[in-house]
Amino acid sequence: MKIVEMDGYAANPGDISWEPWYNITDADGEKVVFEKYDRTSAELTVERAKDADMVLTNKVVFDKAVLEQLPRLKYIGVLATGYNVVDVEEARKRDIVVTNIPAYSTQSVAQFAIAHLLHITNNIAAHDEAVHRGEWGSCPDFTFTLTPQILLAGKNFAIVGLGNTGRATAEIAHSLGMNVIAFTSKSQKELPTYINKVETLDELFRSADVLSLHCPLTPSTKHIINSEHLAMMKHSAIIINTGRGPLVDEEALALALNEGRIYAAGIDVLTEEPPVSGSPLLTARNCHITPHIAWASLAARERLMKIAIENVVSFIKGEPQNKVS
Repeated sequence: MKIVEMDGYAANPGDISWEPWYNITDADGEKVVFEKYDRTSAELTVERAKDADMVLTNKVVFDKAVLEQLPRLKYIGVLATGYNVVDVEEARKRDIVVTNIPAYSTQSVAQFAIAHLLHITNNIAAHDEAVHRGEWGSCPDFTFTLTPQILLAGKNFAIVGLGNTGRATAEIAHSLGMNVIAFTSKSQKELPTYINKVETLDELFRSADVLSLHCPLTPSTKHIINSEHLAMMKHSAIIINTGRGPLVDEEALALALNEGRIYAAGIDVLTEEPPVSGSPLLTARNCHITPHIAWASLAARERLMKIAIENVVSFIKGEPQNKVS
């Protein structure tokens, strides 16, 4: 039996041991062959996976055209929660099991969403740099500010997507004294007492001082941040996206930021990653972008690797867990 890791560098750039993967055994107690690649281009996908019984992928795409060329393949382990890189319907037709890694980075992403928010409202980095340039030493007063210092307590923290990460983020926002509101299919009785349900998306957008996106990418959520919804929002509103890039119509948000109709945005994900052809958000006013790292704390990645191994071992035993197809 052979396992091929197609693009392992993002999840494990070398600070986590790969040794446990080399010690996995098959149903007969024989060690499996484990072959690891840091990155795999689309042109090399079939070549590297053609002899594999099992593959691991983060961003390497396994669509119908690829799966048709891999008759030996029986398992695809996605090293992420989202699994849109795999054509799950085609995998199902071919009896290929697909698994993902649920809820491994919940606290990491929640912390990062709030970090973006605090960066926007306090801008500690700019003030630190100014102090080290000597601007405090030459100031005629005991203090100075480069950007507005915004108090979050009492403001409305609006959430789209109240799953594990949404709830974890809501809890931190509540601890900062914010009023947490959410548009969700859950009833008010199912929610923590500090989360207030709103009945429509329009109400959520109109009420939001901060809007944080934590929903999956589906046809109904693609471009949920669009020109129509942006027009409903307060000019002082802040948008945070640590979910999926295509949740945001980047042209519409960039225009709103540049025209001052939205105060700021904290973005960890873009429609194209990396943004080779550019994104209008890269040059938008008061738009702060990080390179899709909310998930990537060491603790989260250690948990990811542990669950990934458990998924593989469970499949070998004939008891697949975290199965999506």
